[in-house]
Formats: sequence, structure tokens, C-alpha cells
Amino acid sequence: MTKQLREVVIPRDQAAFRLDGRGRWHSEEGEFLHRKIIEHFHASIRKDEGGFHLMQKHRDFKEKVYFPYEDTPLFAFDVVKGERIELILNTRRKMKLSPKKLFIQDDELYMRAGEDRVKFSEHALIRLSPFLEFEEDRSFIRVKGRRYRIPEVSREYSKLMDS
Repeated sequence: MTKQLREVVIPRDQAAFRLDGRGRWHSEEGEFLHRKIIEHFHASIRKDEGGFHLMQKHRDFKEKVYFPYEDTPLFAFDVVKGERIELILNTRRKMKLSPKKLFIQDDELYMRAGEDRVKFSEHALIRLSPFLEFEEDRSFIRVKGRRYRIPEVSREYSKLMDS
């Protein structure tokens, strides 16, 4: 019989850390520098009805920490080019690139993922660059011989899409 662990919930305004708009973790002391801790935090991101949080299991309890983040907590950190293009998210999850779900907002590239959005890191953009094309003030991506326009949207339009 499995013992049910009690759950400790830390609200967003009491979290001791935050995620910035570039996918970097920070505490009051500054940016996290230890690679293993950073990777552990990213891999621990979960979402429930209360929003995004980190879930950690301790010996006698589970800790759920809702954390503040700028923009989005989901980032494409890498791009794997094969038969299809896959994104490697900061959570370690793999996701197929969907050209029709791409959009640009404030000079940043995003992809819709259900009700969430994934922001492309600088590294992922560099890896994706062979597929990107530009004409005047328009951006495109070419995948499997098809060319897709990447729309540029305002923050107001993006908020409408989120609701």
C-alpha cells in the first residue's frame, strides 16, 4: 500500500525564485548559475488549475511552489532536425514544430501549444535559422518544401487569443 504524501502549497507571491523572460531562474541573490539545479527546476515545471508550479517530492511530503514568471514559463531551448522538426522544451518535453502555430510578438518568436505559448530561446532560433526566410517586413518558415508566413501579432491580439 502506497502512503499518501501530504501536499505543501507555496503561493506565487511567497515563492523564493522566479523565471525571467529569457528562461533563466533567479532568487533574491541573483541568477541561478548551477547547471544541475537549473535543469532540475525546469524539469519540475507542471501545470494544474492553479497555474504553473514546481513539484518536488520530499521524503514525507510533496511541495508545490507556484512561481512568478515573465511572459511564459515554457521555452524551446533546442531544435532537433530530422524527418520532422522537434523542439526540446525547458521542461525536457519534446514537441513537434507546428509552422501554422508560430507567431512573432515584440520581435520574439513563439508557438502556440494549446492554451499556452512556447517562446524560442536564442539558441533555438539559431538552430531554426536555416528554415527562416525574410521578405521586406514579413517572416516565413519553410518546412518540407512548404512556405508558411509567420504572423506578427500585437500584445492586445495575443491576450484575446489567450482568453
